Order: sequence, then C-alpha cells, then structure tokens
Amino acid sequence: MNKTTVSKLLLGTLLTVGSQFALAAPDWGKVPKRDIHVFHAGVTPIEWMVKKSDHSGTAGMRKGETCVGCHEEKGTLNFNFKRLANKELEPVGAPKTMIFPVSVQAAYDKENLYMRLTFKPPADAAAGAPREDKDPKHEVKAAVMFMGSKVAQADVMGCWATCHADVRSMPGAAPDKKKYIAGANLAGEVYSDYIQWKSGVGGKGTVQLDGHVAETRVNKDGKALVKAEGENNGGAYTVTFTRKLTGGDGDLALAEGKIVPFGIAIHTDKTVYRFHHVSLGYKLGIGAEGDVKAVKQ
Repeated sequence: MNKTTVSKLLLGTLLTVGSQFALAAPDWGKVPKRDIHVFHAGVTPIEWMVKKSDHSGTAGMRKGETCVGCHEEKGTLNFNFKRLANKELEPVGAPKTMIFPVSVQAAYDKENLYMRLTFKPPADAAAGAPREDKDPKHEVKAAVMFMGSKVAQADVMGCWATCHADVRSMPGAAPDKKKYIAGANLAGEVYSDYIQWKSGVGGKGTVQLDGHVAETRVNKDGKALVKAEGENNGGAYTVTFTRKLTGGDGDLALAEGKIVPFGIAIHTDKTVYRFHHVSLGYKLGIGAEGDVKAVKQ
C-alpha cells in the first residue's frame, strides 16, 4: 500500500469520525418541551423576598414551599403586575411586556448536557431603563444558571440567591457592585454556575460566556461550555447550549440521576443588569424527574 493510499484511508476515517460527532446533537423533535414563563421582576432582590411585610410568601418559603409551587398557575404566573406598573416595585417604569413564555428542552449523553431555549423576545423591554443600562453591542442575551447544592434555599427560590439590594442598577446601589452569593464557597458548592449567549446586533458579533457567581460574578474561566449557538427566525430565537457534564472550578459537576436547581434569564431590547426577564427557580432532572427532564440521547 503506497503513501497516497494510506493518506486517503486516514482522511476518510477522520471524515467519518467527524461526521459521527456532527450527528451527535440531540434529535430535538423527540425531546419534550416545557414552557417556562420569564417576567420582569423589578426591584425584588432576595432581601425583599424574605421580608414578610413585602412578600406574603415568606412563611411558605421557610417551610420549603417553592416559588413555582405558589406562583405557577393555569399555564402562567399569577403575579400582581400592577405593583410593577404603578412603580411600587419598578421605580423607573416597567416594560409593556412583563411576561412571556420560553420553551425549554434538555437532553444529555455520556459527555454533555444540551439545553435549548425557544422564545419570541418583546421589543419593549427597555421602557424606563436608563441609557446607561442599555447594551449597544447585543440585542438579545439568554442565560441558564445552575445553583450549587449548598446554596441556601436554592431549591426554593433558585437564582434569587444571587440578587441583592446592593448590586448595581438597584436603587442607591454602587454602580460597580456585581451579583454575589452570601457565604460563597467554590469548593463547597455554595455558588451558581452560568452560561450565556449574546446575539450581537443583527446576528453579528455573537458571544458566549461560561462563568459563575460566588463572592462576585465572574464572566470567564469556566471550562464546561462547549458552545452556545443562537438563531433568529422571523423574530423567534432558538438558543442551544452544549455543556460538558464536568468542567473545572466554578463548573458544577453534573451526572445522570442528579437533580439541579436552575433558572433562566433573557435580556431583550439591548437591556443589561436587572432590566431583564427572569424565571422562578426550577429543577432540572438529568435522566431523573424534575420540572424539566433531560432525556438521554
């Protein structure tokens, strides 16, 4: 066998292997969908959540009742959005579209978790947002946040553990104070792990982030995110994350049978910071029962 023949055989083998990897993505048509409603939360940090005079659900939360268990009703959320509209909970003015659905799908194989978000973002999310709270580089951003097992009440309130009254864009807060978790500890799973896709403008300049929130928010250093891809089809976005089950520091270790608290956040209309739409805290079951069940592919 001459060198030319050997080279052709090797090239054919590599192309075959490459094709197998290219076909390894989930068959999304066989993955169940779960609609999760995201909403503009206004000025309702964790300190507001746990204060009985502000939030009537505080007693239930102390007993372990989840935010989803209380507020998800008849396929939507039963919030009193008038408290946002009249500036009680949103002093700079709430967006016209305060809530919209995101279709969530999840799958996994022996190496990766795949999550797919499909949504039609409102174009009026920036109503009232100060000019400094606009991002000219990105029209839309989508993120998934996984909560560490030792974060206090993570299974009850989800990513609210990262949102405090003194973080930037909250009334009277320092402009450089980022999200954090009280008593954070990377080694002890007292942190949140997040991945994010940014659209760029007109689909140009897309960005992906793999970070975490511990003593502060860190937008880099994650080793688990393989890729984040987004597509705008007539105003409806589909964002797909491919994440390794294991990574490095700041990457929660995932595995078959594990149930992980998580939340999602969508920034639209070039907004940043708290001027986003967020979900309540849900549970992702990896081959296990959860609010969203990742199915094996």
